[in-house]
Amino acid sequence: MDSVFSVVDAFSNLDLTAFVFFTLFAKRIYNHLMRTFLKSKLFRFLLFIFLLFAIFFIYLFYDLPSISAIPENLNQPSVKITDRNGRLLYEILPTEGGRNAALSVENLPQCMKDATIAVEDKSFYQNPGVDIGGIVRAVWINLRGGETLSGGSTITQQVARTLLLPNEKTERTLRRKLRETVLAWQLTRSYSKDEILALYLNQIYYGGMAYGIEAASQTYFGKPASDLLLPECALLAGLPQTPGIYNPFTNPDLALERQKVVLGLMEKNGFITSAERVGAETAPLSYNVVPYPIEAPHFVWMIKDQLDELFASGQLNRSGSLVIRTTLDLNMQNLAEKIVRRRIGLFKPLEGEINRNVNNAALIVIDPKNGEVLSLVGSADYFDASIYGALNMAIAPRQSGSAFKPIIYAAALDPTRANTFTAATSIMDVSTTFTTKNNQPYKPVNYDGREHGFVSVREALASSLNVPAVLTLQNVGIENVIALANRLGVHSLDEPHASRYDLSLALGGGQMSLLELSRAYAALADNGKYTGTAIILDIYDADGNLLYMPEENPAIQVIDPRVAWLISDILSDDQSRQTGFGINSILKIDRIAAVKTGTTTNFHDNWTIGYTPDLLVGVWVGNSNYQAMHNVTGLTGAAPIWAETMRSILQERPDKIFTQPDGLIQVEVCDLSGLLPTETCQHTKTEWFIDGTQPTTYDTFYQRLTTGEIVLKLPVEVQDWARSQGLPLLDEPNGTPRETSGLNLTSPTDHTTYRITPNLDLSAQQLALSTLTESDLTRVTFFVDGSALITLSAPPTSCQAWWTLSLGEHRFWAEGVTVNGETIKSNIVTITVVE
Repeated sequence: MDSVFSVVDAFSNLDLTAFVFFTLFAKRIYNHLMRTFLKSKLFRFLLFIFLLFAIFFIYLFYDLPSISAIPENLNQPSVKITDRNGRLLYEILPTEGGRNAALSVENLPQCMKDATIAVEDKSFYQNPGVDIGGIVRAVWINLRGGETLSGGSTITQQVARTLLLPNEKTERTLRRKLRETVLAWQLTRSYSKDEILALYLNQIYYGGMAYGIEAASQTYFGKPASDLLLPECALLAGLPQTPGIYNPFTNPDLALERQKVVLGLMEKNGFITSAERVGAETAPLSYNVVPYPIEAPHFVWMIKDQLDELFASGQLNRSGSLVIRTTLDLNMQNLAEKIVRRRIGLFKPLEGEINRNVNNAALIVIDPKNGEVLSLVGSADYFDASIYGALNMAIAPRQSGSAFKPIIYAAALDPTRANTFTAATSIMDVSTTFTTKNNQPYKPVNYDGREHGFVSVREALASSLNVPAVLTLQNVGIENVIALANRLGVHSLDEPHASRYDLSLALGGGQMSLLELSRAYAALADNGKYTGTAIILDIYDADGNLLYMPEENPAIQVIDPRVAWLISDILSDDQSRQTGFGINSILKIDRIAAVKTGTTTNFHDNWTIGYTPDLLVGVWVGNSNYQAMHNVTGLTGAAPIWAETMRSILQERPDKIFTQPDGLIQVEVCDLSGLLPTETCQHTKTEWFIDGTQPTTYDTFYQRLTTGEIVLKLPVEVQDWARSQGLPLLDEPNGTPRETSGLNLTSPTDHTTYRITPNLDLSAQQLALSTLTESDLTRVTFFVDGSALITLSAPPTSCQAWWTLSLGEHRFWAEGVTVNGETIKSNIVTITVVE
């Protein structure tokens, strides 16, 4: 037998050209012999038989593939993406084939090995790779019926047919049977029996797009092959013969009949007892109700993109089966998706109702301690093309509205900054016109359209007041705020876009994604430490061997922990947000939670992002095609989704406070000015301060007249507001109005010291010069140290210019020309700039 197969080995590498050449050469030899030898009929007959056999032999085996080609013919493994608990989210299939994950011999379930041998090749461990009796029967039936109507293929032959003769699998001919017999014999010489059995169980087709037992187990039973029980093994072992007929999803009765046949053969061949067979036949089977899941589709594609990056960088090898364990919690994901769908559905108008045009939303849940993304909903319905559902709105840049304000105030509260703000710092919330870098007027207004006079930083941020936010951004500097946002993971504002932003950035004029802004908030929740976001926990092969684990992101202290605590304390203060949202709004849930909303101009986008010490939820609501909603704000659109999600996730968890770091003290201050109270201060409050930033000067707003009456001495900018509120204002002595030129330089503040920040481009360190006029002027010129800085034509009643800081003492004033040609001069302000 060995000598015959050795000859086959020699011929198996011949190509078609060699076959033709050999045939012609044999014919020439035959003709030569006919002329040379006696014309013996017997000799000619024997020679003819020999040549016929040689030609048939070459025909059978000249292009026989080499078994060394097996590795390159294996099914390309699929990639499983699971949640953090191993529940399947999606399986990325190869371009050809279907599901596949190869297991090592040791990890193949024994019941599957036994069932397969019983039904496919009972003498597997004894035969030489072929069943001679079976082949003889096949030849006999072939001769009688004209085609190979009977099988006779061993497990080894099936491996040879599947992996080496894929183009001949459907042929039922004697030639294919003989070719696979030779290959099976060669396989037995090169592979152990266990290795051949593993090839079969890992590569054979079980139907349902499942190649190999691991894929079949996941498809039909939703479990790894290592967890298969005897009844399940018996059912799967019966599928390869005709998987389309015995598929339990489409033909459950036939599948169970086939299972009984397999169990009977297992008992007959001594693999199980009669009692085990009866028990397996009567055991109920639980099929996988979602054999081809696609859970969290937007998140899945983010994982796929990260995988491509890992492959491209060489950190992960494409070969072999991969199981990607992600950070996602599928239970939390299903809950979030349900809430988003239901809440967006509530905006669908009933007959006669106004259409609010709210069609989409995105949501993200993050563990702020490590940045792990626990849930990500990219749209209300991934499969709804009418809302562009396939677009991932969790990572799409959109204008953030007031949701960006906490970053501005975090920069302002930085205790290392010159003229740092505190939670008690008083800011004017009155109608103010600013000048953009293009010398265009910019006049922000509050959502309620009202002025609120002097407000503290606490009230301004908690109630989301717009004018104070713009004044704060102006004070801190646009470049400084963008730099902080960048360190907090908001990279959409980076160059080349950073230079295009102006003061409208305070009200969300910059675009960023929900994911970016949420991870910035996560740093506030984690005491100012930024860790970024993570979506992959680890990657294993099908046998459970660890292939990749991302390095843990180091926690970077971006924000002073005391500043982070102050921001969280403000955003969780229901009393302080009553000006903007009222008491007990939807933002107040059943526990301590810091939260901020945002609504963009014309209602294109609205946001709500809020957090506890160990959970962050961010929500965006709007339309993917940028259509405006109708009177839907962050409070009415995104906030209900946020509140319900927070309550649902945290309902079994205890309430947690934001742990206060060292270095904070409480000081009583005068409510209106935020300075130390005098005996004339009418209203005081207790506020938290970073130690060293508490006020050291006393309030000057409240003044007692000689008559004993207490009045307010306020800057001219807020006096109209004060009068509208009926507040008593201090006039000049003797009750006469103060004289005015009609032009006042309101910024900078007289006798103030400013500090140049080292390692920061000096061109980015600019001081705002502002005027307020009571007259109609045709132009205003700003002067610095006697030289004209800039002239503004047809200025508004409040105008502004910028001056780059320069060391030394400097004098500022403004001069204006009235419509009558009269020149008026403002007050003179002196400041000092130091290093």
